[in-house]
Amino acid sequence: MFEDLSAKLESVFKRIRGEARITEDNVADALRDVRRALLDADVNLNVARDFIQRVQKISIGMDVLRSIAPAQQIVKIINDELIALMGGSAAELHFASTPPTVIMIAGLQGSGKTTFSAKLARYLKSKGKNPELIAADIYRPAAVEQLKTLGKQIEVPVFNREGASALENAVEGIKDARQNAKDVVIIDTAGRLAIDEQMMQEVATIKERVSPTEILFVVDSMTGQDAVNTAKAFHDRLDFDGVVLTKLDGDTRGGAALSIRSVVEKPIKFVSTGEKLDALEPFYPDRMASRILGMGDVVTLVEKAQEQYDEEAAEKLEKKLRKNQFTLDDFLDQLQQIKKMGSLGDLLSMIPGVGSAARNLKVDDKAFVRIECIIQSMTKEERANPRIINGSRRKRIAAGSGTTIQDVNKMLKQFEDMQRMMKNMSSGKMRQLAQQFKMTGKMN
Repeated sequence: MFEDLSAKLESVFKRIRGEARITEDNVADALRDVRRALLDADVNLNVARDFIQRVQKISIGMDVLRSIAPAQQIVKIINDELIALMGGSAAELHFASTPPTVIMIAGLQGSGKTTFSAKLARYLKSKGKNPELIAADIYRPAAVEQLKTLGKQIEVPVFNREGASALENAVEGIKDARQNAKDVVIIDTAGRLAIDEQMMQEVATIKERVSPTEILFVVDSMTGQDAVNTAKAFHDRLDFDGVVLTKLDGDTRGGAALSIRSVVEKPIKFVSTGEKLDALEPFYPDRMASRILGMGDVVTLVEKAQEQYDEEAAEKLEKKLRKNQFTLDDFLDQLQQIKKMGSLGDLLSMIPGVGSAARNLKVDDKAFVRIECIIQSMTKEERANPRIINGSRRKRIAAGSGTTIQDVNKMLKQFEDMQRMMKNMSSGKMRQLAQQFKMTGKMN
């Protein structure tokens, strides 16, 4: 996500910093390149033009050009304007004063509405809510079954009455949720391959009858400017409350994320960053701007670590470390915890100063799978005491895991390095790290 845009902006900033003196002319040259980078990222033409005009107006102010570090000032101005362009601050969901809160999901077919509905239910459930899903997409083949399958995975009930219309399902589903003391209802409405009057009329009728607390418009960010045009058409008819960008983990240039807020004047509330049901994040304009400019995103990285942190498991591991009993099973557990946080490339890009380097690294997430296969091909005794793994055992492990002896040797070397690092850790280090995570979470 945003890789090309980030690389181009980084090149522009590097050139500005290399100038002996910042003038109106070289600022204009730099912003011309920024404008080109935005257009290449599929940012709306009018949005890109207005953005550059605002940055230029502030940048050529005498206070900026005469400051001690004008280049850094200009980067800061661009950062601030990017944040403003994407909404300024995070926009939270609104909840009804009298339950249930009704959240209506709209969008074109293929945008990821059904999967997002389940992701949102899971997210709200993790925040202490008691959600119910309503399958109101009765046209797309297997749409109802898909939602039921997803609901079963996250243990959230799905309402659908066979043979009922979309409107009937929505109305009756809300009654069912109220009777079962559900405090949030999520309605997955139908979409089409393109905007048509029948679809628009149906979602408008559902809106009128159920009076949703929130209407969220789901858009495939990989469609670029088409996503912005579609959002405007839906907004003109529905006046939705917020936007959800899906497939931000794909080959997207980022134009939709940078344009949609300005065009429809509604906030981006969530972004979907993967296919898994936990791959959903609230949208924070400041964090996204920081990622685009290669400044990392430490807060999100810490939050991901917090989600996977298990205090009881950490205490058990700490006791093992004190006794120098860190085994391959423990090594496997730690790798699986990291894997749950997301792809290595995404995690590296969140570390300040590593973003540009991460783009040049070919991070192989499949390496985790190889390591898991190798360790799982070992006997219990071998996992507890890797020193007994001789040549014949290595050959057997490689054959059992579908890898090579060289892969097994490399994994064992990685384990020895990690074991050595763990041995050098002071006894209270992990608890101290956990406390830092907790404090960071409270501060943000």
